[in-house]
Amino acid sequence: MALAQQERAEFINSYTRTLINAWSDESYSARLSANPREALAESGLTIPSGSEVVVVRHIPDGHEEGNMDVQVALWEKGMESGVFELHIPETPVVDATELSEGDLAAVTAGVQVESCYYCCCPCCCCT
Repeated sequence: MALAQQERAEFINSYTRTLINAWSDESYSARLSANPREALAESGLTIPSGSEVVVVRHIPDGHEEGNMDVQVALWEKGMESGVFELHIPETPVVDATELSEGDLAAVTAGVQVESCYYCCCPCCCCT
């Protein structure tokens, strides 16, 4: 059963809210593991009574992490089978290392910016 465009948008918004809550709130993440039906409802995902909820923290091979189309397809499958599988990966680790001078030079591709002057709007002196 394919979701209508509005239903798909609502699902994506609620699923995204679930991810954000799981990644930013340890107590929510614990509730998601202990009682997924209630935790998901907090984020706007209502699981029909009598259905099974499977929260997958380690994404299986062949399922691209962060692929929303895969998650939508799993939700649609759950609507038919009564088994809702939600991929909620562990909190992503962000590498916060600073760029070196060499890294910064590579980003600018060697352009000598000190000889160029730009303003915010096109005018007779820029064009």
